[in-house]
This record gives sequence, C-alpha cells and structure tokens, in this order.
Amino acid sequence: MRSGLRLCVLGLLCLHSSAFGQTSQPPGVLMFCDDPSVTEAVSGAVSKFNERMSSGNKLALFQVQTASKMRIDSESVYSLQFSSRRSDCPAGGSKPWTDCDYLPVNRKPFSCSAKVYMMENGTDAREVDCLLDDVIIPGRASCLGCPEDIDRESDDLKTPLSAALGHYNSISNSSHLFTLNSVGHATRQVMAGFRYKLRFDMRKTVCAKAEHKDLNDQCVPDEENMEYAHCNSTVDVAPWRLVAPDVEVNCNAGALPPTLSVFSRFRLPPGWSPLRNAVYEPPSSSASTPTTASAAEESSEEDAAAADSPDSPFHCPSKPWKPFNPPTAASPAEGAVGATSTPSSADAGFSDLDLVG
Repeated sequence: MRSGLRLCVLGLLCLHSSAFGQTSQPPGVLMFCDDPSVTEAVSGAVSKFNERMSSGNKLALFQVQTASKMRIDSESVYSLQFSSRRSDCPAGGSKPWTDCDYLPVNRKPFSCSAKVYMMENGTDAREVDCLLDDVIIPGRASCLGCPEDIDRESDDLKTPLSAALGHYNSISNSSHLFTLNSVGHATRQVMAGFRYKLRFDMRKTVCAKAEHKDLNDQCVPDEENMEYAHCNSTVDVAPWRLVAPDVEVNCNAGALPPTLSVFSRFRLPPGWSPLRNAVYEPPSSSASTPTTASAAEESSEEDAAAADSPDSPFHCPSKPWKPFNPPTAASPAEGAVGATSTPSSADAGFSDLDLVG
C-alpha cells in the first residue's frame, strides 16, 4: 500500500517538474526574414551545408521562409526555414556561394531548415538539412585495383608504349619499322605491378628492318609512302622485378578510327524530325493553353509575387537573394508551324505512311 502511494507521489512530482520546465523556457521570438542578423545566420547555414557536399554543385540561398530566435545561456539560437537553388559553382571549390549564380534549371527550390548559434566570434550552424531527393547527383566511388584513365601525354606511358611498338616491329611482316603516331586512350591498373591498356596508331618509317633493328632518331615517318596501323595493346610492367614487360598487341591496317559520338552511332529514318510528333492546336477564342515558355514565366512570377507579398508583417518570405531567370523554350506549335495561323491541307493529311516509299 505504501509502495503504491510512493509511486503516485513520484509520478505527480515528475509531471510537475515537466510542466515547470516547459513554462520556464520562453518560446522563440519571431524575427523579420530580411533582418541582417537572420541574413548572417542563414548565410552560415548554407556555407555549412556546402562544406559537406563532395559532388554536384553548391547550393545558393533563394528565400528565407521563417526565422525565430531564442536565448540559451549567453548564446542566441536562430531557427530557420529557407529555400535554396543549385548554383553554377562546383562542390568542393574554393569559390564562396555568395559569388555564384543560380543554375538556369526550371525546378522548384529545395526546402532547408537550420539551427544556427550566433556568437561573438561568428556563426555556428550545428544542424542544417536540405531536401535534395528530387535531384540525383551522379557520383563514382573510388575503386582500389580498378583501371584508371591516364593522360595521353603522361610520361608514365613511355615505357609501355615503347614496349608495344618494339613488340609489333618484331612480329610484323612489314619491311620497315613503325613509329608512334598518336594515342587514342590509355588506362592503368594496379595488379602485381601495373597493367596498361593502350589504344594507339603508328606510321611506317624510312628505316628498313634489314638496316635497323630498333627505332632511333633516323626513323622518321615516310612522307612519300604513308602507311598506318592502329592497335589495341595490353602491357604488364613490374620494374622492381628486373624483367622485360609482358606485351600483347592486336593491330589492323589503317589510322586510328575517330571516336564516334552518341548521335553518330545511330541512323535516323528518312524524314525524321524532332518536331514530327508535335501536335498543332489552333488558337481558340474562348480559352488558351499556356506554352512551356509561359509556364516557366508563370513559375518565376509566382516566386516574385511570394517575395513581394505584404501579407506577412515579418516580411516573410524574404525577397529572392538573386533574380532567378529560368530557361524558356519555344512553343512546339510555333516551331512546327511558324508564322502560319492555320495548318495547310497538306500538313493536315500527312501521316507516318507518307514516309514509306
């Protein structure tokens, strides 16, 4: 009985202390979103978040949504809600975000929150979070033992290229030696030594194999009888073993083929056009459909209207840190039809069957 009474008394004391703790700590005081101290606090929060970014582009402040301040001991703690946009400054660079501009990407700003401690010697942003789920930042983790690209002008390629050229000249059926013309691509992989993957081409020189065993300064390319060969080669090098490099070479006649771009790998059907699927809708006197350009302008106007709204007595949200000008795209109807107001009879009757011939 007594133990039950003690538990009840203890519970009442806990509730009393909890309630007393809640009322003794005053709530945060709302601040003007354009107050200089708020600007300083949110600037520190954006800088703190950018320090944690290792890829992509830095964030830049767009608008301060809400701000409040409370005192904890001798420090002022700011609770901030703000929005941000991607800037044109890469992450990890030394350029501060305040010297950057917005990326011209037509998407909604990111929502951010922060808790910043304001002290005499500066700001301390201890909690900064931004919702970046709608943006995927491509990244590549380091891979120990994986092939890595090497600059084609690197001195590290001298030994494997020399070994590949020497191997080719020793096994080829040509009467003359070949010398390096250009390097297309090269990688290096750490194994039990270094494995080089090389793509290069060569030119026939004036040095006949009967007179010259190896390439030398006299073996210049033959300008009168030009002959090329392009190769893929694998060269394993381990200098500490004091053994010759292990070389594999696969060559074909002709110069190194140019690297094909993504657009040149596929042939488009005759008559194909990016405007082929555009649907023309004649203007209506009663209603009109907004184009992509007008939608982008409307989005920008909404941001500006929100910034200039006089409804909030605390000037929230604040005006944009910088003007944001999203890209505008031409109307598909305008691009497909031009200045004409109505489609011609020939266009009206055109179909995919017209491409069959």
